[in-house]
Amino acid sequence: MVQLLTASPITVAGPRRYCTGFPSLPTLNPADPTAPYLLTTVTVNLTRIYTRLGDDGETHLGDMSRVPKTHPRIEAYGTVDELNAQLGVVLTLPTLPAAYKPWLQRIQNDLFDVGADISVPESDNRERLRVLPEQTEWLEQRCDEVNAELPALKSFVLPGGSAAAAQLHVARTVCRRAERLAIACKPELNAEIVRYLNRLSDLLFILSRGANDGDEPLWRPGAFR
Repeated sequence: MVQLLTASPITVAGPRRYCTGFPSLPTLNPADPTAPYLLTTVTVNLTRIYTRLGDDGETHLGDMSRVPKTHPRIEAYGTVDELNAQLGVVLTLPTLPAAYKPWLQRIQNDLFDVGADISVPESDNRERLRVLPEQTEWLEQRCDEVNAELPALKSFVLPGGSAAAAQLHVARTVCRRAERLAIACKPELNAEIVRYLNRLSDLLFILSRGANDGDEPLWRPGAFR
């Protein structure tokens, strides 16, 4: 059964404050791992985009504490935002296999969950939106599903091929950077975030191979020496 949590409307001043005060997401039916997340009754009200609150080089975390914009958490969820934008580019490309589109759209939504989680240290004792093991497991299921249809690799893959495959490789490298920056936020970090980003980078690699449909550039060690 899915239980929806309710909350008062949340007013945010800009995109970086989307996570403030969010409750946990409803639990998905484990028998349906591909089902999309149901919307909660949480309301996000974007009053205005500029606030002047960051003009001194500081910003708010999700717990409303003030930190420099170079803080590890800002670097981490800012890179998650960059990754999400790269996936938005992938979704515009005509060479993207149709089956991948709803998966990437779901991942884009999950990445907002990741950013919200990173923005609030685990020491915060309020109920917060946190990434769940089920979200990582869904990525693993998609990895296994696509990888089962791909030929065995005989060498390392060079980024490229179709436009979608090349852009998926760009997203993969940004995802790896987001993972490294998330690790820098430990120990007050939900460990599931690192697992999620690790599996996502694996999935993006596998999807890039699928997007090339067997015609992928491979590394030839020392070929041009």
